[in-house]
Amino acid sequence: MNKRFKTPTPVASPYRVFSSEEWATLRADTPLTLTAEDVARLRATNDPILLDEVIAIYLPLSRLLSLYVAAAQGLFKATQRFLGAEVEGKMPYLIGVAGSVAVGKSTTARVMKALLSRWPNTPKVDLVTTDGFLHPNRVLEAKGIMNRKGFPESFDAPALLRFLSDVKAGMRNVKAPVYSHLVYDIVPDEYVTVDRPDILIVEGLNVLLPNRVGRDIPFVSDFFDFSIYLDADQALLERWYVDRFMRLRETAFRDPRSYFRKYADLTDEQAVEIALNIWRTINLRNLIDHIRPTRPRASLILTKGSSHRIEQAALRKL
Repeated sequence: MNKRFKTPTPVASPYRVFSSEEWATLRADTPLTLTAEDVARLRATNDPILLDEVIAIYLPLSRLLSLYVAAAQGLFKATQRFLGAEVEGKMPYLIGVAGSVAVGKSTTARVMKALLSRWPNTPKVDLVTTDGFLHPNRVLEAKGIMNRKGFPESFDAPALLRFLSDVKAGMRNVKAPVYSHLVYDIVPDEYVTVDRPDILIVEGLNVLLPNRVGRDIPFVSDFFDFSIYLDADQALLERWYVDRFMRLRETAFRDPRSYFRKYADLTDEQAVEIALNIWRTINLRNLIDHIRPTRPRASLILTKGSSHRIEQAALRKL
């Protein structure tokens, strides 16, 4: 007797996937408001973004977000009318940017802030990084987790949640701590102030991480209206991290105030060995265990290729 096998039913993807060329066509008539010089100033270390990528990737994203923000503000006003409440101001629209170390989150966040700030209605756009909510080094050392900096347990989660809750509630002059990558620590008594922005961009490694099972408290991504995950192959991320380490070794690490001053005078071979060890024992572990598992939670996944350019965009279906 011949056995008949049914063809497996394909699993429907929650995302619609675009090549970079397909995504670029969605720009429509969104105006370019940045120059090549602007992009160069916004570029992070070892992230070779150029103006043509801003046009192809970030202008379409700017257009999409303009539609989303307008819809969210309209919904907020409709809810206020339903409740018979007086409409005061606007509900801040929160955007999360997540992804591995060395993938280019900082550049993406800064470019998006610059573009969104230049919409015709000139909205107020702020940017904070979750680095400011890391525990100070003295606390990490006391807990014995200095070598797990960037892992979920290294952040002051209650403080970050209070900050986001206050911003989302429309409170005035909400403060976020400042982190210095030069000294590798929180800067005492220094803050950035967020005062009722139209849009707040929150950039960080683990901003899409869900809460632990059984804990009935909110988590960071509960506050996001839209989220972006920057993705790349692990081998590329490792190479980019080492390249960035070597670049910093010739620049920031030479500053006497730098926490990493001890690495500035290493030979090339020693520096590469140190960088690989840091990547494989800390950053890669964090990526595998905590960061990459959050990728399916993003509204938009931007995937980079070997040239550091975004080659694919996957937009979550509504």
